[in-house]
Amino acid sequence: MPRALLAALLCGAASAAPPPPPVDPASQEHHVGKVIFVELVTPDLAAAKQFYAGLFGWSFSDSRPGTTGFAEASLDGRPVAALVQKKMRGDEKKQPAWLTFIAVRDVDAAQKTALLHGARLLSAAHDVADRGREAVLADPQGAVFAVLASSRGDPPDVLAAPGEWIWSSLFAGDADADAAFYQTLFDYEVFDLPADGSTEHLILASDDYARASANAMPATAAHGHSHWLNYVRVDDAAQVTARVVALGGRVLVAPRVDRHGGRVAVVADPQGAPFGLLEWSDAQTRQVAP
Repeated sequence: MPRALLAALLCGAASAAPPPPPVDPASQEHHVGKVIFVELVTPDLAAAKQFYAGLFGWSFSDSRPGTTGFAEASLDGRPVAALVQKKMRGDEKKQPAWLTFIAVRDVDAAQKTALLHGARLLSAAHDVADRGREAVLADPQGAVFAVLASSRGDPPDVLAAPGEWIWSSLFAGDADADAAFYQTLFDYEVFDLPADGSTEHLILASDDYARASANAMPATAAHGHSHWLNYVRVDDAAQVTARVVALGGRVLVAPRVDRHGGRVAVVADPQGAPFGLLEWSDAQTRQVAP
């Protein structure tokens, strides 16, 4: 999504309700560079809830007094996402999207560093009750992301269960340059993996854990601009992809075997928000060897 359009969506949705904390109950853990939360901005909250409940078994809470157009998603009692409704006019060409929140210790310092290295500010650093402090930025190549210093700590480094977010990938026109930007911002270690065909693939790691990847934009990419894409762990990507279609979503990239041996797919919900599906066995690990 072009950064200006997502910024408009975010500003319009901000008054609906404060988002939920990324972890409940609170923890004492802090993992700078870890993707700790995602948030969907959508024009049809009811339809989005129905879709994700049917697809992943998420349950939703709308119990914030005096608020509308907002839902907290959970799986087996654990928070997994927030959904915020923002109506769009018929002539607007705005695509719903999932926003990626990355952990920092100091949002103001991260915001300053990002701006000094070519980022653009979409939503300035601000406090959110029961959540912490956050800011929304677009990196130098236009990919939109958020930084969050959680007042309740960060989720622990444990393997995501099926139906939970397991991975995040950055797609950029210049993967090396964008990886360098995020390395400056989050002090990542960057590992250059052998190219998969003609696609560059860099791993961004912190605390000896792989946090995300930075990838060269495929020539056949549906989105011609840099963007973050978040993946949900599934047991069978082909089966879940078929369920996406049955529930009214679309397939953007059909299931295929990735470099780790499991299958991966990219889909979109009925309103058009893209996300990934990733198979991952319990025997695999995202820990990086020292």
